[in-house]
Amino acid sequence: MNTGTGTTSEHLTIVKHPLVQHKLSIMRDKATSTAKFRQLLREISMLLAYEVTRHLPLTTERIDTPICEMDAPTLQGRKLALISILRAGNGLLDGILELVPSARVGFVGLYRDPETLQPVQYYCKLPSELADRVVIVVDPMLATGNSSAKAIDLLKEAGAKNIIFLCLLAAPEGVQRMKEAHPDVPVVTAAVDDHLNDHGYIVPGLGDAGDRLYGTK
Repeated sequence: MNTGTGTTSEHLTIVKHPLVQHKLSIMRDKATSTAKFRQLLREISMLLAYEVTRHLPLTTERIDTPICEMDAPTLQGRKLALISILRAGNGLLDGILELVPSARVGFVGLYRDPETLQPVQYYCKLPSELADRVVIVVDPMLATGNSSAKAIDLLKEAGAKNIIFLCLLAAPEGVQRMKEAHPDVPVVTAAVDDHLNDHGYIVPGLGDAGDRLYGTK
């Protein structure tokens, strides 16, 4: 059966589900309004969450149905940790939380120096006991990969061991940077675009995800 997902390597999974690709195309259109962009990002995040949580460990719990007792499958271990890379990561976070409302949530604040394109940290607040959790890091854009790699550095320093990176769009340069910096962290995305331009934007991309999400410039 075709699951709608294409895996190009052990490190990278591209989600090719038709609904994901269709919604992404609308988001790329510069004529799409802020409200519509926000709605679509929330919808896509729920579809991507289905893929990124595919391999969560299960155990069983004895329950009573209206008919009889049964050993029912339930998630095993501590609750998920979702880590949003501010600010645009919050657009993906909201949709995933609708599916996994009990997840613990953390935030990493990084901005990209416009001259060096290197990440500068300004905030970090993480859940406890990361070593015992599956940690999903969310950021719509994997461009240079520097901010994403830095965020994962911080998570590993805090004890995280089982980390997945989820983004909407990636550039080949970002995928390669992540593979070099964190080969143990799989990347899940809806598309890998052509390249980065001189300003570090993904081409063809969809512009600045944070600006389009929040209506800023």
